[in-house]
Amino acid sequence: MDKSPLVLLDLVSRLGNLMRTEGRRVGQDEQLQSVHVEALVYLSKANRYSNTPQALAEYLGVTKGTASQSLLLLDRRGLIERYQDDLDRRVVRLRLAATGEQFLYDAQPQLAWQHATRNISPNRIRNAVSALRETLTTFQLDNEGTAFGECAGCQHFERLSARAYRCGLMGDRLSGPDTRKICWLYEEKGSGVGEGE
Repeated sequence: MDKSPLVLLDLVSRLGNLMRTEGRRVGQDEQLQSVHVEALVYLSKANRYSNTPQALAEYLGVTKGTASQSLLLLDRRGLIERYQDDLDRRVVRLRLAATGEQFLYDAQPQLAWQHATRNISPNRIRNAVSALRETLTTFQLDNEGTAFGECAGCQHFERLSARAYRCGLMGDRLSGPDTRKICWLYEEKGSGVGEGE
């Protein structure tokens, strides 16, 4: 029996635990738990379709109640801002406040990861990222979850010209920075999900 998948699962679990510990360390001065830091990091990467409490809860794999309590704390600390959607006033949108952006800039939670991977070639990191992303996407889809992914890798992404893009699903134009954000409407190119509808 090939034990590689079990070894990989153990390694991913241990890395996750270490990264959560690092998240607690990064947030300790602000008395933030790792879930709060993860929420801030998510909001820094989420596109305009994905900056809702529901998308945050799904991305972090927490209950709506846990997400709500985390957002209340972040809001009270002035790290995030809530606002109503321009088109649907019932929808609450989230964004980092200037203090939240400054916190992430100062804390740089990704530094521990960058330091830990400093001796690994960029090509090996890309291959590992690709394999883990594929595993994560399959796991999420098998469990009726949302894949999340960068806009430019989505089957709905349309390049209109060298610097003009559009979301084919929503019909909205996208800027260059938009295409590098993550989206919960993401469907991997060639996945077959949503095709033929």
